[in-house]
Amino acid sequence: MATPALDAQQTSHEPTQQRAAGWREWGGLGVLVLAVVLLAVDATVLALAVPALTADLGATSNQVLWIGDIYSLALAGLLVTMGNVADRIGRKRLLLLGTAAFGLASLGAALSPSAEVLIAARLLLGVAGATLMPSTLSLIRGIFSVPRQRTLAIAIWSAGASGGAALGPLVGGALLEHFWWGSVFLINLPVVAVLLLAGAWLLPESKNPSPGPIDLRSVVLSLVGLVAAVYAVKHLAHEGPDAVVVLSGAVGVLGLVGFVRRQRRLEHPLIDVELFRSKAFSGAVAVNFASVFPLMGLLFFFSQYLQLARGSSPLQAGLQEAPLMLSAIGAIAVIGLLLPRLGAGRTAAAGLLAASVGLVLLAVAEGASSYLWLALTLVPIGLGVGLSQTVAVDAVVSAVPSERAGAASSISETAYELAAALGIALLGSLLGVVYRAGLDLPVGTDPAVAAAAGDSLAGARAAAGAEGPAFEAAREAFVHAMQVTSLTAAVITAVAAVLAWRMIPARLSGAAH
Repeated sequence: MATPALDAQQTSHEPTQQRAAGWREWGGLGVLVLAVVLLAVDATVLALAVPALTADLGATSNQVLWIGDIYSLALAGLLVTMGNVADRIGRKRLLLLGTAAFGLASLGAALSPSAEVLIAARLLLGVAGATLMPSTLSLIRGIFSVPRQRTLAIAIWSAGASGGAALGPLVGGALLEHFWWGSVFLINLPVVAVLLLAGAWLLPESKNPSPGPIDLRSVVLSLVGLVAAVYAVKHLAHEGPDAVVVLSGAVGVLGLVGFVRRQRRLEHPLIDVELFRSKAFSGAVAVNFASVFPLMGLLFFFSQYLQLARGSSPLQAGLQEAPLMLSAIGAIAVIGLLLPRLGAGRTAAAGLLAASVGLVLLAVAEGASSYLWLALTLVPIGLGVGLSQTVAVDAVVSAVPSERAGAASSISETAYELAAALGIALLGSLLGVVYRAGLDLPVGTDPAVAAAAGDSLAGARAAAGAEGPAFEAAREAFVHAMQVTSLTAAVITAVAAVLAWRMIPARLSGAAH
């Protein structure tokens, strides 16, 4: 979510008068950064709670996938739409309304009595979250009229997004060490209260004086297409090919094709698909997607691996994941050294190649007894993804004329959230298939234990306990599935490195268009 290059949007919205920001403006920035931290924490904090909520709610592996990615799916599908809504009703107003809705959805998630209710609550969290992200960036552009101050403000905003993602596992681990799984959602409530009070006081209101109309048919087509396509993949992995896969896959394809065709006809499209005619733009979006896809997909299941397969407590697992996100934040310091020497495309390619190598080493280390080897492999993964993500977002905005930078950044944000959702869905489905194919339970295993183990490792632990031959067989199958998933993510990342090398130019400049 770190998007330091979004200050390129300044060019098409430059105020007529520049006034240096004072304490009130910087205080308002603190509110906006807190909102971004809230979203980032909520995207990563859940992974550590999966074993506990699976045991408490009796969630199946398919339901666990939906709990994980419905949030990002809703966020991705509505991000551009909510940006248009903010332009019409006011960015501050939508931010505060969305914050209140986020708090209510968090309370509903914490008190969910079943997996189905939790999925619905996570959906509402994603809808509410979609109102926050575009509003924060729009308000920052309006609050800071001096370019240098605005660049610093957006850099702080980006650091808040990255820091929040790193903070999520630590917060989740600390809470789960002492409280039940719902506490990872209840922690949102005091943050929401601060946002509502401070935001109402410090933030100015702003609107687009001549906004384009919101096309509801486009909103429906995009949501139906995305959800149906992802459901087809999930169902295929869990149940095998059947009529449901064919029907949902067809609905997904028709929805997405219809969405693209409609965007080409509209005077005010939700997404300007004509931007993809630029080779540099298309390559940058692909790299943006591919750098997030393996990281978020792997992170969601890596937490389960640490707790269930290696026996770590939630807090230990959160601390053990810290090298991944901290090294991603550290990429901010490294990128200033690499860009002048390698250029943008080669820097992104080098980052993705480092991440790919790290994923291969992770597949080997997942079978090792010492955590040290795991920690060492997480560093190149986090550093590489941080490098490639930063360059890719910069390239997305720079590959188009300045007057179209806003549309380009919306596509970049949507690609990020969609990659997070599909990373969990597709890599999770692959992990489930390989796990079930490699599960070899001892002869005479209780049928109830066998059924639970066939669904997931968490089910095996709940039914058979953390010891015994049945759980050990399930653990070995899960570790093997994680290794296959890590290697698959490595291949995807390596392909993205080639795309970055060939399609992202060495120098980034929207003026070229």
